Amino acid sequence: MVFLLPMNMDNSPPLSLSELQRLIETMYSSKDTARGVDGTFMWLMEEVGELAAALREGDRSATAAEFADVLAWLATIANVSGIDLERAVVEKYGSGCPGCGEMVCACDDAAKP
Repeated sequence: MVFLLPMNMDNSPPLSLSELQRLIETMYSSKDTARGVDGTFMWLMEEVGELAAALREGDRSATAAEFADVLAWLATIANVSGIDLERAVVEKYGSGCPGCGEMVCACDDAAKP
C-alpha cells in the first residue's frame, strides 16, 4: 500500500511517505544524526508549537507551511531512529482503526482514538 500526499499546487507529482522520508534523509541526514533523537525531538516540539499558533491565527498559507515542517521533523526522527514511517502506518492503520478494527472508526467518542 502506498500513501500519496496531495498533488502540489504547481502540479508537481505526488510524493509517497517513503519518498518524503528519503528526501529528508538526503537533505539532512548528517545534521540529523549528529543532533540525535533528543535534539531532533525538541525541534519537532518547536514546530508543533508553531503549527498551533498558525492554526489559531487562521493564516492558511502559514498553517500549510507549519504542517509541512511538522511532517518533515517527524520524518527526521524516524530516520534517526531507523523507522520506516510508511511501513509503520500501514501496519498500524492499514487494516482499520487499531481500537475497533473498522475502516470507519466505531470507537466510543470518549475513547482514544
